[in-house]
Amino acid sequence: MIAKRTKLVKISITVLLITVVLLLFLPACQKGTSGEKELQKITVILDWVPNTNHTGIYIAKENGYYDDEGLEVDIIQPSEGGSADLVAAGKGEFGISYQEQVTYARTTDNPLPIVAIAAIMQHNTSGFASPADEDIKTPADFEQKIYGGWGSPTEEAMLKGLMEKYDADYSKLEIVNIGASDFLTSIARDVDFAWIFYGWDGIKAELEGISIDFMLLQDVDPLLDFYTPLIIASEATIDESPVLIEKFLRATEKGYLFAIENPEEAAQLFLQENSELDPELVTASQKYLSEQYMGDSTKWGAMEKSLWDNFSNWMFENNLLQSKLASEKAFTNEFLPH
Repeated sequence: MIAKRTKLVKISITVLLITVVLLLFLPACQKGTSGEKELQKITVILDWVPNTNHTGIYIAKENGYYDDEGLEVDIIQPSEGGSADLVAAGKGEFGISYQEQVTYARTTDNPLPIVAIAAIMQHNTSGFASPADEDIKTPADFEQKIYGGWGSPTEEAMLKGLMEKYDADYSKLEIVNIGASDFLTSIARDVDFAWIFYGWDGIKAELEGISIDFMLLQDVDPLLDFYTPLIIASEATIDESPVLIEKFLRATEKGYLFAIENPEEAAQLFLQENSELDPELVTASQKYLSEQYMGDSTKWGAMEKSLWDNFSNWMFENNLLQSKLASEKAFTNEFLPH
C-alpha cells in the first residue's frame, strides 16, 4: 500500500512539473507565432544634434506610432560624413538632409543614389541674422562686415550672388569659419552676421532679449525658397522596400500632425529623450515651427517640382553644380500617406 501511494505521489509530482513547464513554454511559443509580431528594426540618421526640426520623429517614437506600423526606430546623430553619405552606404534606412545636399549629391562626378521622400518644412525658415546695431538690412550692407560660417561652398556662392544682385562688392566681405559655435556668442564677440534657422537661433535671441535683424532668404530672392530640412532614403530602399517607406512616413506624418496641433505637449515629449536641452527654448521653438511644418500646404511632406527646379538652376548658374539636376529623380511624393 505504501509503495502504491509513493508511486502515485511520484506520478502527481511528474504531472505537476510537466504542467508547469508547459505553462512557461506555451506563452513563448505563442508570442513567436500568433502573439505579438517582432518589430522591424530601422535607423534614422539626423542631420545634426536633435532639435525641434526633428520633433515629429521623436513623437512618432514616444507615442507608439512606429510600433503600430511594426517598426522599431533607432534615432542617431551622424558620425563621419553627412546623413546623405551614410544613407547611400546603407548605414541607415532614412536620414534628415537638405535640398542643397541632395542636389549636390546627385550631380557630382560620383553621384549618391539618394532621394528626398518628404519635406519636414514647406518653406525655408533660414536666413542671415545680425545684431540690430550693425544696421544690416540688405545684402548691400554686407560690405566691410565679417560673416561667420561653417565653410560650405554654398555659403560663399549665396553671399556672392546676393551681393552682386544688390550691386555690392563681394571682395569687401570678410568670411571666417566659426563651425558649430553658438550664434549669439559669435555675433557678440567675433562676427557681424551669420546664417541661421530662425526657429532655433532666432527664437533663442527673442528669449534672451537680444534684438536682431533677420533676412529670410526667399524675401531677398524668391529662388532661395527651398526644402530644408527634408527626409531622404536610398534608391535601393525605394526599389526593395517601398512598403517600409510607406509605413515609416505614415507614422512620421502622425508625429508631425500631433506637433502641429499640440506644440506644448509635443515639446515635452521631445524633451523626454533630449533632456539636456533648454525646456523654455524647446517650447518656444516648437510653437514657432508647429506653424511652419505644413505652412500653406494642405498636406504635410509634399514637395513641388518648381522649388526643386528654381533652386537647382540657381545653384548651377552660380557654379555650384557640375551638371544640371534632373529634379524628377531627386524627390518623390509617391510614399506619402494619401
